[in-house]
Amino acid sequence: MATESTRIAPEERLVNLVVALLATDQGLTKDTILTSVSGYREQSEAGAGKDALEKMFERDKENLRGLGVPIETIGDFADPDDLREARYRIPTSEYELPVDIDFTPAELAVLNLAGGVWSESSMSAQARSGLRKIRALGNEVDAPIIGYSPRINLREPAFAPLQRAIEQAREVEFDYLKAGDDTPGRRRVRPLALLEYEGRWHVYGFDRDQNAERTFLLSRVASPVQVTKRAFDPSLRDGAGEKALSGLHAVAARQQALLEVAPGTEAALRLSRRASVAEQGIRVPYVDVHVFADELASYGPEVRVVEPGDLRDEVIRRLERTLATHTDGGLR
Repeated sequence: MATESTRIAPEERLVNLVVALLATDQGLTKDTILTSVSGYREQSEAGAGKDALEKMFERDKENLRGLGVPIETIGDFADPDDLREARYRIPTSEYELPVDIDFTPAELAVLNLAGGVWSESSMSAQARSGLRKIRALGNEVDAPIIGYSPRINLREPAFAPLQRAIEQAREVEFDYLKAGDDTPGRRRVRPLALLEYEGRWHVYGFDRDQNAERTFLLSRVASPVQVTKRAFDPSLRDGAGEKALSGLHAVAARQQALLEVAPGTEAALRLSRRASVAEQGIRVPYVDVHVFADELASYGPEVRVVEPGDLRDEVIRRLERTLATHTDGGLR
């Protein structure tokens, strides 16, 4: 049985899956992935059934595709529609730089600094063992690609226990600070899917107290997530990620902010990625007025909210708080 020391965090399993699928042109079969890639292999050795492992792999594929990672499914060469022995890969062409691209010395320095958070030594022994097994099966892997693994974890603490609860189909409890409230309230939730939207992680599930499906922002989870022994029907997870994402898209489509942004600034760079051009500036869809106000206020004078009024008021309130904190009267 796997111990705490050998259990692989869900986010590390996803990274291991990505680098394994990047490292081979011909692709890897599902059986190879489940028995060789660190994160699945430990679950198998701990006694997890093949059906459970396959469902875990399908959910991981769904999560990665939701993040924009292009996972290809390759059927039998003689019959491409036959997916019984399908192979999976991530085409490296999606990540290759153009041959004519050049970097300035300053850009190279920044890239070199960023590369300092990656190293072969950061790859776990379990991951290296999985690579050896993949090579032993006759699959060529690209060592320079596979030899890097991130040390940085940008996820909220709630991510790992929620992912584990989804995999085990277990209810969770946590304190949650709802927008506009001063104190958090306790939530009892059947977690069905984790998804990233507008650079933030959410959990979608069924709120037992509200008797309705809800989407929660992980950054607002105000306590450790308690994974309970109460189980729920695993089939409820089917299609939950797509349903949650569709709901967030619908909310964002109804809420759009008209902004004036100073060109060439950080605000312009970040906001333009999800904006459309308007006569007076740009229009940016958003889901949560408080979260979006936090982001806009962080840009300071680089952005001005034209409309809606409630968003503008929230941004002004945050800027006034910041000003008060940094004036003589606000210092203690």
